[in-house]
Amino acid sequence: MRKHAPSPNELELAALHASGRQYWRSLAEAARTEDAGTPPGGEFPAPWTDDVDRRHFLKLMGASLALAGAAGCTREPVREIVPYVKQPPELTPGRPQHYATAMSHNGFATGILVRSNEGHPTKIEGNPTHPASLGATGIFPQAALLNLYDPDRAKTVTNAGDISTFPRFTSALNDALAGSRARHGAGLRVLTPSVTSPALIAQLEELLRQFPEARWHQYQPVARDNTLAGARLVFDRAVETRHRFDEARVILSLGADFLSSHPFQLAYTRQFANGRRTSAGSRMSRVYVVESTPSLTGSVADHRLPVSAAEIENLAFALASELGVGGAAKAPPLPETQRRWIAAVAVDLRENAGACVIITGEEQPASVHALTHLINDHLGNIGHTVEYTDSAETHWIDQAESLRQLVREMESGSVDCLLILGGNPVFDAPADLQFGKHLDRVKFRAHLSPGMDETSVDCDWHIAESHFLESWGDARSFDGTISIIQPLISPLYDTKSALEILDAITRKESRSDYDIVREYWRKQNLWADFESSWRQALHDGLIAGTQLPPIKISPHAGVSIPPTARINKSGALEICFRPDPCVGDGAFANNGWLQELPKPFSKVTWDNPALISPALAREWKLANGDMVELHFQNHRLEMPIWIMPGQAENTVTVHFGLGRSRVGETGRNVGFNAYGLRTSDARWFGAGLELTRIGKNHSLATTQQTHSIEGRDIIRDGTLAEFLTGDFFARKKYEPAPAREDTLYNPDEFKNPGPAWAMAINLNACIGCSACAIACQAENNIPVVGREQVSLGRDMAWIRIDQYFQGGLENPRVSHQPVPCMHCENAPCELVCPVGATVHDHEGLNLQVYNRCVGTRYCSNNCPYKVRRFNFFRYADYETPSLKAMRNPNVTVRWRGVMEKCTYCIQRISAARISAGIANQPIRDGEIKTACQQVCPAEAITFGNINDPASAVTKLKASPLNYAMLGELNARPRTTYLARLRNPNPALEATA
Repeated sequence: MRKHAPSPNELELAALHASGRQYWRSLAEAARTEDAGTPPGGEFPAPWTDDVDRRHFLKLMGASLALAGAAGCTREPVREIVPYVKQPPELTPGRPQHYATAMSHNGFATGILVRSNEGHPTKIEGNPTHPASLGATGIFPQAALLNLYDPDRAKTVTNAGDISTFPRFTSALNDALAGSRARHGAGLRVLTPSVTSPALIAQLEELLRQFPEARWHQYQPVARDNTLAGARLVFDRAVETRHRFDEARVILSLGADFLSSHPFQLAYTRQFANGRRTSAGSRMSRVYVVESTPSLTGSVADHRLPVSAAEIENLAFALASELGVGGAAKAPPLPETQRRWIAAVAVDLRENAGACVIITGEEQPASVHALTHLINDHLGNIGHTVEYTDSAETHWIDQAESLRQLVREMESGSVDCLLILGGNPVFDAPADLQFGKHLDRVKFRAHLSPGMDETSVDCDWHIAESHFLESWGDARSFDGTISIIQPLISPLYDTKSALEILDAITRKESRSDYDIVREYWRKQNLWADFESSWRQALHDGLIAGTQLPPIKISPHAGVSIPPTARINKSGALEICFRPDPCVGDGAFANNGWLQELPKPFSKVTWDNPALISPALAREWKLANGDMVELHFQNHRLEMPIWIMPGQAENTVTVHFGLGRSRVGETGRNVGFNAYGLRTSDARWFGAGLELTRIGKNHSLATTQQTHSIEGRDIIRDGTLAEFLTGDFFARKKYEPAPAREDTLYNPDEFKNPGPAWAMAINLNACIGCSACAIACQAENNIPVVGREQVSLGRDMAWIRIDQYFQGGLENPRVSHQPVPCMHCENAPCELVCPVGATVHDHEGLNLQVYNRCVGTRYCSNNCPYKVRRFNFFRYADYETPSLKAMRNPNVTVRWRGVMEKCTYCIQRISAARISAGIANQPIRDGEIKTACQQVCPAEAITFGNINDPASAVTKLKASPLNYAMLGELNARPRTTYLARLRNPNPALEATA
C-alpha cells in the first residue's frame, strides 16, 4: 500500500539508514519505504480523465486569464500593421534590441538589460557593467516580466470602486489638502516602502518643506532596522557593511542568508563562488553557518549548526568571549556540542585574522550585529575583507517604530489625509497594530499599487501603478551606484508613478515622470555636457562614479553591547518568520512562474507549509500535510506542516507572503497568511508558540519525489583533501564510465569538424537558487500548469534543480544539481520514437520536432535522466491579449499533446550562427550564452564548443572533477558535471 507520508517510525529508520555516502531526496526515500520511487504508474501516473476542470487550468495558464469584461477596457501595445515608409533607424524587424535599465526591489536597484522584440520587452538579463548584478539576475527580476503583462493588473484610477481619472484624483487630493495647508500639513501623512530614489527623495523633501508639519513614514516587511541599528550601537551612525567573500579564507554566518536574501546577493554570490572554485594545489574558502532553518547559504556550508534563532545571540557572545573581544557582555554557558563548535570556529578565525568575514542576518537583533562589527574589528578584517560606506538608504529610519507612530496617530484621529505610495500595509503590517482597522479613521485615503490589493480596497482612491518597464525613475543599489530607470514600452494602461503623484501636489501640475527625472538630474550639475552624459547614463544603465566610497571608521570608545535577554529558557516552541523564498513578501503572489517554482529543500509549489524538525514530528506524531493550529500572542492560524531535515529542533518556521485574499486569479487564496501571526515585537522570531493538531490534512504539491535516485551515484562530492591527493573518483570508488568504443553505436557517428555544443555544470559553485529555472521559463515560453498538475508529476520545467541530502535527518548535508537535457550522443530517446520526432543534428544537439510528435511518450520512458515534459493539456494561454506580447517570438508556443525539452537555447545558437556568417567569421567562444548560463550569479554553468580546445567548456571537461551523470550507461551525454568539494575543519569533521 502506498504511504503518502513517513510515519514517526520511518523517521527513526531514516536516521539509521542515512549515513556514509548514501543520498536521499525525501524522508520516505531515506526510510526506504514503498514511497521512495516515482508515483504509482511510472513517470506519468495519472490516467487521462474527462472530468478535469479545464476552466481552472485556463485561469492559471501563463499566470491567469483576463476577465472577458475587463479585456474590452485594455489598451493593447501599439502595433504597426503596414510596412514602414521610412523604417526607424533603431528598429530592425526580427532582430531584438537590448536596453539598460534597473529594477528596484526592497528599495535597492539591480542593473538589468532588457530584450525588446519590436517594442515588446520579452526577456530580462543582468547588466554586466552594473556592480549589483555583474550580468546575472535572481528569480525576481526574471519573473518581473510576467508582472508587466499580468492581465490582473489595475488599469486605471478608481474612486470607491468606480472608474475615475487622474485629474479628478488630483483635484480631490488638493481639496483634502486645503485644510492641511492652513495648518501647515499637520494632518498629512505619506507612507512609502524603503526609498533610495534621489528624485523621489527630493520630491518628498519638497513636500515636507511646503507642509512642515506633515510626516513621511516608511515601512516594508523586510526592512533592515536591526542591521542599521546595530551599526549605530558601535559607530554612533548608520553605516553599511560591504564584504569581500572572494578574499576571505574563512566565512562565518550568524543567521545570514547572504546568498539569497541580502540586497547585494548577486555580487556576493559571484564573490562566494569565486572563493570556492578550486584546481590542483589551490585553496578554497571554508564556510561556517549558524541558522535555525535551512537556507541556501547553509546548504553550501562546510559546517552548519542548527539552533533556535534566539540561541544565535548566545553563540555570538560566546564567540566574542572566546576571541577576547572587548565591549561584549559575559557569555552564558553553552551546551557541550555548541561550545566545541564555537571553540573550533574561534581557532580558525584567529588563524585567518585579516582574511575572514563574520556576517549577521537581518533577523537577528541589533546586539548581534554590533558584536559582528566588534569581532571583525578585533580580527583586523576592516579594510581587507570588510569595509564600511555611508548607507544607500540616505533617509533611513526605524521603520517598525515609524509604522507604530503612524498607527497611533490614525487611532487618535490626527491623520486627515494619508497617501500610501506602494506597499500593502493592510496585508503585511504586524497583526497587533491592526493597520486596516485604524485606516478607516482617516478621512482621505489614497493608495498607489500595481493591483487592487488588500490596502486598495480600504482606501477611497486607488491609482494604478506603472511597472518599472513602462516608467521613468532612478534608484541606488546597495553600494550606492545610481541607475536611471528607463521604460521599454509605453504604459499598457492608464497608470502613474509615485513621482507623478507627488509632482501633482508640490507643483500643482502634471508632468511626465520622464520630465521629472531628467529635470532633477539636470539640476544636479554632475556633468559639463548634460545631453551627452545623460545619454551615456541611459546607455550604460548607471551613472558612473556614484558608488559610495569606503570610509574609515572605528568603534566608539567605551562601546558596550548588552544581550537582549530573549533566550528561550523554558524550552517552549519558537516561531520564526521568513519571507517566502519564491514570492517574497507577497508582491509576487500573482506571478504564476514563481508560485510554481519549487521552493528550496521542500520543493513544495503553490503553498507555504510550516516547517518543523523531524524530532518535533516524532514527538507530535505528525506527517507532511497534517494541519495544525499555531497560536502565538493571541493570534491563531491553521497551516499544514512540512517535516524539514536540518530544522532546529523546537523551531517552527512560517513563510509570509502567501494567503492573499485580494489579488489576481493566480495568487488568490493560495497558501496561508503568516502575517496573521507576526507581531511588532516579534517580527522575525519569538518564543511561546503553541501548536495544536486539528485532525485534518492538506494536500501539498511537491516535486521532491517526482524522480528517485534509486541508490545510484547521480550526485558526487568529496572533500578538498581527498581531491588534492589525486585520483579523486577512483578513491571514492565510483563506477567508471565505459570507454568510448564500448558501444553498439558507431563511436564516431557524431564527430564533425564544425561546432560540437556541450555544457559543464560546476556543482561546487551552484547554490541552488533556481534562477536558471525561471530564466529558462521566460526564454522558452514554458507554461504554468497549476497545483493539480504538479501534484500529478506533470510539471513542465525544462531544467529542474534536484536536491540531495546526505547524513542524518537532524543536520544533513545538502547538494544541489541542475538537470537540463543531457543531449546524449548515444541518445536512448532517439531509438524509440516511431515518427522521428526526436533527432540529432550535425552539431550534436538532441532536438524535438514538435510537428512530428504524436505524443507516444516512448522517448521519455526511455530517457534515464527524465528531462522530457509532455503537454497533457493545452497549458499555453492563447487567448489573453497581454500575454501574447510577452512571449519570445523565436521559440514555438507548444500545443497540447507534444513532448518538449531543453534545446540548449537553439534559437540563440542560430542567431549567433547567422551573425557569424554575415561577419564571415567563426562563432567565438562565449558568444553564445544559454538562458540558464546567462542568469547564473555563481557562473556555475558553462556552454560552448568542445571541438575548440581553447574553449572554456573544453577546459572544464578536462578537469579531474568532471563526470557524466549515469556515465555507466554510456549514453555519452554532452552535459557533464564537476563534482562538489567541501573544505571541512578537521577539528569538526567527526561531528559534521
